[in-house]
Amino acid sequence: MTEAAAEPGHAHRNQAPVRVRVRARWARTAARLTGYADLACARAARAARAARPLRVAARWRSRLPPTAWDALLATLLLLNVATTRAPHELSVAAALTAALTLPLLWRRRAPRTVFAAVAAAALVQWLADVQLPADVALLVALYTVAANSGRRGTLVAGAAVEAGAVLACLRWSTDGAFLTPFVAVTALAVAAAVLGVNVRTTRAYLAALEERAARLEHEQEQQARLAVAEERARITREMHDIVTHNLSVMVALTDAAVYAQHRSPDKATTAMLQISETGRQALTDMRRSLGVLRTDEPDARRHPLPGIAQLAALADQMGAAGLPTGLDVHGGHAHIPATAQLTVYRLVQEALTNTLKHAPAGTRATVRIHCAAATVTVDVTDTGPHPPQPAAATAAVVVPPGHGIPGMRERSAAYGGTLHAGPLPDGGWRVHTRLHLDSAGAPPA
Repeated sequence: MTEAAAEPGHAHRNQAPVRVRVRARWARTAARLTGYADLACARAARAARAARPLRVAARWRSRLPPTAWDALLATLLLLNVATTRAPHELSVAAALTAALTLPLLWRRRAPRTVFAAVAAAALVQWLADVQLPADVALLVALYTVAANSGRRGTLVAGAAVEAGAVLACLRWSTDGAFLTPFVAVTALAVAAAVLGVNVRTTRAYLAALEERAARLEHEQEQQARLAVAEERARITREMHDIVTHNLSVMVALTDAAVYAQHRSPDKATTAMLQISETGRQALTDMRRSLGVLRTDEPDARRHPLPGIAQLAALADQMGAAGLPTGLDVHGGHAHIPATAQLTVYRLVQEALTNTLKHAPAGTRATVRIHCAAATVTVDVTDTGPHPPQPAAATAAVVVPPGHGIPGMRERSAAYGGTLHAGPLPDGGWRVHTRLHLDSAGAPPA
């Protein structure tokens, strides 16, 4: 009875230490992580303090000119000679040190000449049997030659340094140990030459990248200028077609209204209404053509580009202006792109406008459109007489060429077509072209 009653109490007492142990474990883990974080922060702070002199040195190095570092090297080597040489050796050692280090001030202007001068000073030093720490100037001169000259200059300079290393090790090696100092000097020379070659390669690579970037920028500017010129030509063609066509129609309707205002006031009123409608249509076409220059222009969405379906309205408009026009469309045009349909519309519009301006009264025009799977044929003819001009009259009166037919040729050439415009044998005028939908700018093979 007592043991049974005591078992629940023992279980309760055993659960409490488990929670205590879990909490203690989490506390120790948190303390350990906090200690790691503090240790990492302390190490980062020590690294920052240790790197501060390096940053200061780099800042001073970027501020000082390159020749200042060469002068500093020469000064340090001269101070070394002045503090380590005996008085009777000081003059010769100082003169040789100056001959070895002072030419380095001009090593960036004439690397080969400076290397030759340093090598000559080193040869004099070898003949005088004087060992100097200023021999490091040979490695600096070799590095400069490798960084600023080609492969041949680097090989010649390296061979000269190797020859000097052989002579120096033969004379100044202790206890006959020739191989060890020779390998050490050769390794230093190879390291200096390789470092210089890497600098030259990196410099050439960066120059090539800069040249390529400049060339790409120039090409992009050229492409941008070509795109602007092409867009300007397109807008010019659109404005020419819109303004010329609508003004020609409005002039013809105005003449008809003036002629009929006394004899038939109803016809004059109808003509004036058509003039107003033509003017509104011209404004709409101009807004639509110039709407591409503004991203917030909604007029192009409200008024889609004209196409083959609008040729019937164009024919009616020309008939109202005094040019009866027949329209014959063969084949479906639903598969023809909107830009190609716009080209067809502009070609027909320009051809009919030219007929309206130049043909006499009573002229009739016929428009035939044949739509196929890959081509669209446009044929516009009129019945107006075009008598040949005499040679004398042609020579006396020179009519400046217009922009209508050249504009039509450009539109037709954009779809690989060739425009034919000229008089018919029996009288009249014909404009004929065939657009290739699968070429879109290149003539078919």
